[in-house]
Amino acid sequence: MNRMRQISFAVLTVLMIGLSSCGQTYNNLRKAEDRLIANYISRNQLNIIYEEPADDYEWGEKDYLKVPGYDNFYFHLIERGDSVRYDTVGSRIDTIDRQIIANDLIVVRYKQFELKEYADTMSYWSTLDQPYPYEFHYMNSSDCEATGWHLAVKYMKYPDSQCQIIQPSKLGFDVDQNSVTPYGFIMKIKVKQ
Repeated sequence: MNRMRQISFAVLTVLMIGLSSCGQTYNNLRKAEDRLIANYISRNQLNIIYEEPADDYEWGEKDYLKVPGYDNFYFHLIERGDSVRYDTVGSRIDTIDRQIIANDLIVVRYKQFELKEYADTMSYWSTLDQPYPYEFHYMNSSDCEATGWHLAVKYMKYPDSQCQIIQPSKLGFDVDQNSVTPYGFIMKIKVKQ
């Protein structure tokens, strides 16, 4: 076990030296990411709000909530859902009178795009091109380690909601965190029973 720690430490040291010799320390990468997000907000003239709106708030096209307690995580509600439950084959079961709760199985269709420094954003990935959507249990990080997605569901509140988020790498998937790449997502969710 001690040998494993020594090897892990040696690998980490080599990576840190490699990054710092290129002038790309993690701190510098995070600062660059912060600038990319700020530039994206600026060039798209987004209206940042700092307090969670009431449920009956009419979201303007450019209204984004800066989610409290999280640096550079922004949420925009496109469409509030109607509390519909679906079975495993996608047929409507009934309408429920509750918000999404922990361990609900969330089915996500999404479009992911990188936040670039240029005026256009590049499409990166979309489940719309795939035969199956992404699924995870809400508030269960072993199903989906992207904290930002759990936060998005928290603010979407109901099945059939649609949102757009701006997500820094530290709230994304492991690959996003490793590359320090911020993404935007357009997400539509359902709850599967």
